[in-house]
Amino acid sequence: MRAGAATTAAGVSAAVARGEAAFRAARCRRRRARLLGAAILLACLLLSAWVAEADPATLRAGLPRIGEYFRRILPALRWEVLFASAETEGSLAFWFYRLDSWALLLWETAQMAALATLLGFAAAVPLAFPAARTLAPGPLAFHLARRSLEALRTVPELVVALILVWAFGVGPLAGILAIALHSTGALGKLFAEAIENADLRPFEGVRAAGGTWAEACRFGVLPQVLPNLLSYGLLRFEINLRSASVIGFVGAGGIGEELYAAIASNYYEEVSAIMLLIILAVACVDLASERLRHAVIGAMGSAPR
Repeated sequence: MRAGAATTAAGVSAAVARGEAAFRAARCRRRRARLLGAAILLACLLLSAWVAEADPATLRAGLPRIGEYFRRILPALRWEVLFASAETEGSLAFWFYRLDSWALLLWETAQMAALATLLGFAAAVPLAFPAARTLAPGPLAFHLARRSLEALRTVPELVVALILVWAFGVGPLAGILAIALHSTGALGKLFAEAIENADLRPFEGVRAAGGTWAEACRFGVLPQVLPNLLSYGLLRFEINLRSASVIGFVGAGGIGEELYAAIASNYYEEVSAIMLLIILAVACVDLASERLRHAVIGAMGSAPR
């Protein structure tokens, strides 16, 4: 009995020792893998900095010039005349002396963003279903839809706008189309991922009842993912408002044209006034869009089915 107990204890001790040795070996392997990964990441960062000519000395020399430019665009406001008329230098009215024109351009920019978002949303929805791996009617349709969405969102909006300005001329149309094309690619990717996470049982039920693929997508999947699609669309509208504010740099309409003209002419106080208006407009749209998004999601989540 004692010999058997001793043998069992020795076996347990040996097993524990082997387990501890295996654990230490695995921990060492993980540690070596982490160190190797960190070394590779550091090497990639250093290589990227070298290729991009991100020299610390150049950064140190350029940072003061950035501060100098921001000091130049700050308005020379004076408290004693702060609320005086637009003819009085140092007043708010003097700083925003073209507020009516800038407000109209901001309104145009918001309309550009809204129309581009609607066009992108409308184009992304039908492309998202064949781009979803779980619903694609075939490999060819899947890859065509995926590659099309990738192509649409890969080219920067400014580049597309520059091409469209050459084709359609200077004006908001080029900016709307450029933002809409990019929005189609970006929203299509997000919509496809939301569709892939949907429950396929309603889709299969519609198909089993004799419905077509399009009818199964419409009645079996779309009601499930519609709140997410609307949420993504509203988020994209916020992004498009910022894009529409910048895309005017290439003549595609909106407040961006005015901002570019002020920067090119070194009208420093106009630059700061326009930038402040854009920031306030984007902040207001962000707040309104967030409230609307939560209201839509809440309403659709509580609706009877």
